Amino acid sequence: MKVISVVGHKKSGKTTLVCRLVEELCAIGRVGTVKHMFQHRFNPEDTDTGKQFDAGAEVVVGITESELVTVAREPTLEKALDALADSGMDFAIVEGDKESSLPKIVLGDLDDLSGISNVVANLPENSVADIAGLVELTRTQPDWVTLEFLVKKVRSNPAIRNAGAIGTFTGIVREITGDVQTETLEFEQYEGIARESIERICAELKERKGIMDVVIHHKTGTIGPGEDIVYIVVASSHRTQLFLVLSEAIERVKSEVPIWKKEMTTDGEFWVHDHT
Repeated sequence: MKVISVVGHKKSGKTTLVCRLVEELCAIGRVGTVKHMFQHRFNPEDTDTGKQFDAGAEVVVGITESELVTVAREPTLEKALDALADSGMDFAIVEGDKESSLPKIVLGDLDDLSGISNVVANLPENSVADIAGLVELTRTQPDWVTLEFLVKKVRSNPAIRNAGAIGTFTGIVREITGDVQTETLEFEQYEGIARESIERICAELKERKGIMDVVIHHKTGTIGPGEDIVYIVVASSHRTQLFLVLSEAIERVKSEVPIWKKEMTTDGEFWVHDHT
């Protein structure tokens, strides 16, 4: 899922630009949006769903004739984007959140927006010029990936009609190894080369008899204990073929893809290769 944020001062035209991007991107894929609404409550306390939420329900779902509304706890930008990816969105547009690390289209004067990072475009306030260029810019951004997003991608492959099984592998950060506690892991990769290696592995494994699809995603950056590192999804005719390819896929990622891991542990810090 491609993600971009539109930021700027109040009345700078953020909502107008977001809506124009939604209109254009809807022609090429499914689009979701995110906006912080700190002054609002979508699930008022005097409604039935509000009372259920206040009683302690972790998630409340309301159904109307035209809408399905989910209200959940721990509201964060990351959880919102994960939910959009899980639902199969191709694009997500975030209105605001200038403090995030997301790629940003800025409306107005950059000098007035302290601490902002990852600016990919700067436009005058209330500008919707070159919307085609902004659409293409959005399409080039890094993917926001969840396991469910990849499963939906595999399910959308026309070859899935020949599949009898879908299997997944999720590698996570192990917190305790013997007497050593891992605090964080940092992953770095050769941009482009790592992606090419993963694509080659997927292509070669898909040549195996009975394998419909293979998708692999490896995260980079800082990852904490219990968090996901790598996803592998395989679709096959039979389960026996599936398990063999899942196992080979992760071993090949570890041995062939140029990704380096730095471990921060209670015993110190060190770099490791070929130990994903």
